[in-house]
Amino acid sequence: MKRSKFLLSSLASIPFLSMAKKLVRDSKGFFVAAGKTRLAETLQIKGMTFNAFDVKIATADTDGDQLLIEQIGTSPNKGPVLHVHPYQDEYVYVLEGEYLFQVGEEKHVMKVGDTIFLPRGVPHAFIQVTAKARFLLSYQPAGKMEAFFTKMASFTKPPSPTEIKQIFEDHDMKIVGSMVKP
Repeated sequence: MKRSKFLLSSLASIPFLSMAKKLVRDSKGFFVAAGKTRLAETLQIKGMTFNAFDVKIATADTDGDQLLIEQIGTSPNKGPVLHVHPYQDEYVYVLEGEYLFQVGEEKHVMKVGDTIFLPRGVPHAFIQVTAKARFLLSYQPAGKMEAFFTKMASFTKPPSPTEIKQIFEDHDMKIVGSMVKP
């Protein structure tokens, strides 16, 4: 009888052990200098834009809770198609230049210092308005987003629309429209 209670108690504690891993973080912290990335190199995207992405806080740094990227925009009048993240909230803080964001049916011109919140499940897209632009981009939880940007940087030439659709789906996103129109 005592053995069965011990076994039940042990089995019942398993979910708490897995939660404990989430509660314990590396307390050292880290520093990422301006113009640098946590990864070995800047991710140079090839696809809907040709922007560079510097990962500032990697998915592995937060056990998947967050991803923070600085996007260095060099693709005026380009941006991702209207899409949905069913599992991630996203926010953007503009550091340089201007962007036009669409969230649901609303459009917002964003300038330096502006922030936009893109909740999970809401269609959104943007285009870069100025020749040069930069923003901080965060996903919570990180999900497959870092892997998405890594995949988009792995191409030697821009992927086809069919390939882009598949890449979005493989990384838990769904394309629901076209690029933002000014």
